[in-house]
Amino acid sequence: MAMAYLFIAPGPVGRNNAQAVKGAQICQRGIAVFPLSWVLSQAARGFTAQAPVKATPMIKADPDDPFAEIRDAVARLCAQFPAPYWRQMDREQAYPTAFVQALTQAGYLAALIPEAYGGAGLSLSAAAAILEEIQRAGANGAACHAQMYIMGSLLRHGSEAQKAQYLPQIASGALRLQAFGVTEPGSGTDTTSITTFAEKRGDHYVVNGQKVWTSRAEHSDLMLLLARTTPKDKVVKRTDGLSVFLVDMKQALAGGMTIRPIRTMMNHSTTEIFFDNVRVPAENLIGEEGKGFRYILSGMNAERILIAAECIGDAKWFTQKSTDYANERRVFGRPIGQNQGIQFPIARAYAQMRAAELMVKHAASLFEAGRDCGAEANMAKMLAAEASWAAAEACVQTHGGFGFAEEYDIERKFREARLYQVAPISTNLILSHLAEHVLGLPRSY
Repeated sequence: MAMAYLFIAPGPVGRNNAQAVKGAQICQRGIAVFPLSWVLSQAARGFTAQAPVKATPMIKADPDDPFAEIRDAVARLCAQFPAPYWRQMDREQAYPTAFVQALTQAGYLAALIPEAYGGAGLSLSAAAAILEEIQRAGANGAACHAQMYIMGSLLRHGSEAQKAQYLPQIASGALRLQAFGVTEPGSGTDTTSITTFAEKRGDHYVVNGQKVWTSRAEHSDLMLLLARTTPKDKVVKRTDGLSVFLVDMKQALAGGMTIRPIRTMMNHSTTEIFFDNVRVPAENLIGEEGKGFRYILSGMNAERILIAAECIGDAKWFTQKSTDYANERRVFGRPIGQNQGIQFPIARAYAQMRAAELMVKHAASLFEAGRDCGAEANMAKMLAAEASWAAAEACVQTHGGFGFAEEYDIERKFREARLYQVAPISTNLILSHLAEHVLGLPRSY
């Protein structure tokens, strides 16, 4: 049967992007011809008839990259969700459900879950490659990245019964575990000073308190909750008396939990949560009561490394955009990229990214070897976040006024990249950690 086609006028969409769509052709004068079935499929999702951007890679792939196939597959999946999709999600402050479902069905969010529980059983380096490529494609992995690392506390410290009950369903996507209830308004990053309290009453705990910046709570079936089970003034060490629970969100919402969305400068689906005598079954306690702080601490290194990988992906996206535009944009009769004032910030950001990328890989290798990697994970996160921000700054400056236009996507990614100077841990706290625990300087707080 003959395939129906829709003709697209000459321009960047036709000349540069036709190869991204199966069945597309380039005809005379650079006119791109796309299959009508593809155009209709895009229209069904609310998109205009544009192919995903496929610029010539400025940053060459590592020929020895063991995750090249994974990267290519992730890039192909992300191409199904081009820039208009993310603009729409950002404009409406909407959760990218279709994108998250696609990642889940492809098995990427179960990358770190062992095969015995239905996951892919991949290494942390492989998971980092997945998240890096998502960001490099211009997408936003923050919508779901927590599903990769939150389950680590359950995997490492949960009972066999808990792992058998929950991990296969998390791996398949039947359950989402994307909410992490730790931070509170009065404690901030001083986690040992949280006041949310879980009181043991027979076969259940009663939880009262408040959490803030608990992202994706409205889109999760389960939440990993850190709460005090022993008052702070009754423990020998301030890190004692904290416990971790797996909270069924539907049951909690029906029994005293309230979720209040917080609208932010970027689309991050974050919330504030209130607990009013919420009952949590005692069987949902992860590990031993009172040892929760060390349980979540063991997962924070993975979190730092994975988010650092996302920042590397962002930096590559920004730098690609900067380089492409600097080569194409002509002012005063020549490409603006010929000017050192344009070249140098882009080149410096690129150098920062490459250095940070090495630290990310080093931290991941230490984690996989079971070695202490606290300092390296924190340095990877700090350096990668700074590299992505430098690349973002250079990208806006290179594009001038167009960098602020929604259709160029730079202002959206600019807002998203800024978050990682603050979350999940601020640069200042990383520096304090290095000063005290690596350099042996006096504790500053």
